[in-house]
Amino acid sequence: MESARDYYSPTQLRTDQWSALREVTGSLGRSAPNEILADDLAKAEQLFEELALIEPYWAFPGMVAFDQMRRQLEHSSFEDLAFTVHRVTRALATGAYRRRSIPLERDSVDQEEHDDEALLTTEARALAKPYFEVLVVDSVSEQQERWLKDNVAHMLRPEDPFVYEAVVVPSLEDALIAVMFNHNIQAIIIRPGLLLKSELNNEVLRSYLNRAGTPEEIDAIPPENLGPELCRMLARVRPELDVYLVTHRSIEDIANLDLGICRRVFYNQEDFLELHLNVIRGVEARNNTPFFTALVDYSKQPTGVFHAMPISRGKSITRSHWIQDMGAFYGPNIFLAETSATSGGLDSLLAPHGPIKEAQELASRAFGSKKTFFATNGTSTCNKIVVQALVRPGDVVLVDRDCHKSHHYGMVLAGAEVVYLDSYPLNEYSMYGAVPLRSIKQQLLALKAAGKLDRVRMLLLTNCTFDGIVYNVERVMEECLAIKPDLIFLWDEAWFAFARFSPTYRQRTAMRTANNLRERFDSDAHRLAYDAQQEELKDASVDRVLDTRLLASPDARVRVYATQSTHKTLTSLRQGSMIHVHDQDFKGEVEQSFHEAYMTHTSTSPNYQIIASLDVGRRQVELEGFEFVQRQLEAAMTMRRAISSNPLLQKYFKVLSTADMIPDAHRQSGVTSYFDSDVGWTDMWESWENDEFVLDATRVTLSVGGTGWDGDTFKTDILMDRYGIQINKTSRNTVLFMTNIGTTRSSVAYMIEVLVEIAKELDNLLDDASKMERLSFERRVENLMEKYPPLPDFSRFHDAFRPDDITPEGDIRTAYYLSYDDTNCDYFELDGTLQDMLDAGREVVSASFIIPYPPGFPILVPGQVISAEILAFMRALDVSEIHGYRADLGLRVFTEDALENLTAQNP
Repeated sequence: MESARDYYSPTQLRTDQWSALREVTGSLGRSAPNEILADDLAKAEQLFEELALIEPYWAFPGMVAFDQMRRQLEHSSFEDLAFTVHRVTRALATGAYRRRSIPLERDSVDQEEHDDEALLTTEARALAKPYFEVLVVDSVSEQQERWLKDNVAHMLRPEDPFVYEAVVVPSLEDALIAVMFNHNIQAIIIRPGLLLKSELNNEVLRSYLNRAGTPEEIDAIPPENLGPELCRMLARVRPELDVYLVTHRSIEDIANLDLGICRRVFYNQEDFLELHLNVIRGVEARNNTPFFTALVDYSKQPTGVFHAMPISRGKSITRSHWIQDMGAFYGPNIFLAETSATSGGLDSLLAPHGPIKEAQELASRAFGSKKTFFATNGTSTCNKIVVQALVRPGDVVLVDRDCHKSHHYGMVLAGAEVVYLDSYPLNEYSMYGAVPLRSIKQQLLALKAAGKLDRVRMLLLTNCTFDGIVYNVERVMEECLAIKPDLIFLWDEAWFAFARFSPTYRQRTAMRTANNLRERFDSDAHRLAYDAQQEELKDASVDRVLDTRLLASPDARVRVYATQSTHKTLTSLRQGSMIHVHDQDFKGEVEQSFHEAYMTHTSTSPNYQIIASLDVGRRQVELEGFEFVQRQLEAAMTMRRAISSNPLLQKYFKVLSTADMIPDAHRQSGVTSYFDSDVGWTDMWESWENDEFVLDATRVTLSVGGTGWDGDTFKTDILMDRYGIQINKTSRNTVLFMTNIGTTRSSVAYMIEVLVEIAKELDNLLDDASKMERLSFERRVENLMEKYPPLPDFSRFHDAFRPDDITPEGDIRTAYYLSYDDTNCDYFELDGTLQDMLDAGREVVSASFIIPYPPGFPILVPGQVISAEILAFMRALDVSEIHGYRADLGLRVFTEDALENLTAQNP
């Protein structure tokens, strides 16, 4: 039987243990008394022992029912036990316990037992009242616990929009474990009688406490502060929840304490009805979707349409004889809600004052920003908005070179002088990692030495990268602010919107870090530490500064922007994105320019359906983001384990581990992999808390070079055409499987089945292959796995586009627009003219962006000198798409005359 170490998630462990218990109790229930197997009894007893550590944190089936089942086992009531376990497991699997009371007695009848929530119609599920659980933290007797639960149950009223049940735990530690385990919990009531320590002294359970605080921190909490401290610690792990504190302490005492996410304090004897109303109101606040609700209401209004959009109200479709199939496919509601009106209860995205404004404010709360703006044409547009709002012509911007192409075009539009930063290369897999902090500090110190630090405006980095490399955001921002105290940060979190809703991932998000830095910079402890370090580093060498973990000045300005593709990792229609802002100087310096940039790039006819989906997507993650992200991680970890543990798959495939993707120097924790077949799962927390770079476990990069197919062929010809498996990203010898909040265990199982089938086919082909066929296969594998082209670094901008030769910034805007005049450009063939020119020592300069797919980032930008390494890489590429390159003409470059004329104009 599998043990707890074989599971990444306690939720998945619980599900599988109940399924195993149903199987073994079913066997016991079917057996005659003289046929009962000792192994079955031992297995059932062990499962009950393991479940006893988890079940106290869930409302269903509840400890009363659970203990009753254990007594049935002890008294050999196997048929009754089998019936009860079957009904509990069925209710857990279908979600039926969320809709109704589940009778567990053997002679009871459950008319809806075979209903599966997933099979109900959308309309039926929408009509059901949502269910959640309330955690009550108090050390009470069994009788008092029943009294508490009865009082909670009696408060529920027919008019309430939700239903809930109570879970009672005795201690601060149990409460922290409960919110990490039980995704149904939406509110916590902390009563004065709570204890500090949990009686369930289990190593697996206690490891989860690290997310909220160290053992030393927990042990140091004085008894009188247990309630307030629990409020604060809950804010670290589940900031979206509502907490209510019941206390007998004075108002003055409580007012001086940090109460984290506590919504309200109740004194002495709580009023159960008042508590109930507050719980309902708190959940209702997160359930509110102002714009989606307004759009639904608008669709129900009778209107006469005398404005643009013939499709509004579906009139141009219903009256048509030729496009009825479109109406049949989409249904009527989408057209009833389609309009260009901004009145009638709706709002304008360009000047929001009603439900869109309110929806954006709710999104700001959910994602921890100071301001949030919706976008309906993708994060590419969000990136351009932020860059144009903040960067002025001549400003110096540090950019990771392999970022999304929208950033490069944004630099052109803004007129920035760009310093491109090189990420560490992963040559073996034809992909880049991320930019080491030491490299960023080197560039900032060089610009400082050249007297240009005042012109440095922004640092722009991708977090996390497409391949899943995640920065230590807090360290990057603080050390850069130590050199440039007013530096602005733009974090491209296009693939990281989900991270806010995982305690492990949240600490590496831009908005969480901005809030943490603001709080820390205001502390006396930080000011003392900063003053001490300044004294220590007085007259220090550049190397010593580079080797030191720098502290920022307490007076540094926290100016952080994050762009997120909500549609990529959360629930939203395509192109639904958000801009999150935490900028201390936004009001005084940026607001007007941001508004102008937003107006420049945002359509005057934004899609209301996209806006509504952003509103609903925010509601979802506030109420069940923790659950869905947890399931996403479970799916990815299951995939890693299944592939890494299968001897057949290991012959042709390899899941790239943390050690494969991140060099040793950037992994201070020493963690090399999230799963090891000998020791089970690795706790991610330490590496995510300390390492310079970590690997997003939800992305599974699979090396496929061992199959003899390159990544693009494996993606298109094998996975997509033969098996209908869709993926986005490939490299020369890898494919990237991205799990998301919609990924199911069934999807993972199907993917593993497909890989096994492919491996078996390859085995059969090689068994039947001739000597020459086998040799051909081995050469293809060798070419993909051993003869890979080195990834080139950014060379440099040509001197015509640089202000001097001291620091590397270049004027990408001038280079971009210089190429608009065809007389300034020529075409050179890779294997002919271009090679000859480089051999002759001529500086050849790219006139356009050159972006091969894969890997999908520019290897050349306008104004960049083409190096021998870049040419060798381009010649070695075996991809079908190279944007900016014309195979019939060659590579577009600037003529010597154009470069000389530009230099003469700007000596």
